[in-house]
Amino acid sequence: MLVLGDAHATEPDRRETLLELYRSLEPDRVIQLGDLEYYDLPAPTWFVAGNNEDFDVIEALRAGDRPPETDNVHLLASTAATVGGRRVAGLSGNYAPTKYDLPRAELEGERRRHFTHEDVERAAELSDVDVLLTHEAPTGLLSYGYDPGCEHIDGLLEALSPSLCLVGHHHRHREAEIGGTSVVSLAPAWERYYTLDPKTLALEAHDHDRGPDSVSDR
Repeated sequence: MLVLGDAHATEPDRRETLLELYRSLEPDRVIQLGDLEYYDLPAPTWFVAGNNEDFDVIEALRAGDRPPETDNVHLLASTAATVGGRRVAGLSGNYAPTKYDLPRAELEGERRRHFTHEDVERAAELSDVDVLLTHEAPTGLLSYGYDPGCEHIDGLLEALSPSLCLVGHHHRHREAEIGGTSVVSLAPAWERYYTLDPKTLALEAHDHDRGPDSVSDR
């Protein structure tokens, strides 16, 4: 299974890199961690929305609609799907303290990029989750001289106890064991791609010009 970090595919060179990965690797299924920004893809792709998306498309996908410029994309927005025999759940969006307590219906324009308490509460009610996808990181994974993690992601890890949590947004590869969950922040798709063995949940990182590096084996 192909796993990709942020794509930012509105930029032509990054879109070409994204599509070349699909062409060269010919995956039968793909997981992507947000900031996708291109929704007409060659293979079935399950993704969480990031903070950089076409939010009209994202809202249509949330509503179960299928806009004409989309193909093979499946949004995980406080929902779960069976992918490669594993139950994969996702929380779409990023965290804004001033918007978190609002109803999602009150978010407008670019503010639709955030998740709300309603989104987190719905995600926490999911069951039997093997892999959790988030755009925001939990605490204890990254540091910029401060911890950029979000306590609401910590709460989801505690509620769902997934074996593996994959994180986008930060454009850097980091790994940690948090509360019994293997958590990996992914490098962006133009730097690395990853492969996941659905049977073992072993994740391997592949630089575009190097061989694979083992990341986790759960």
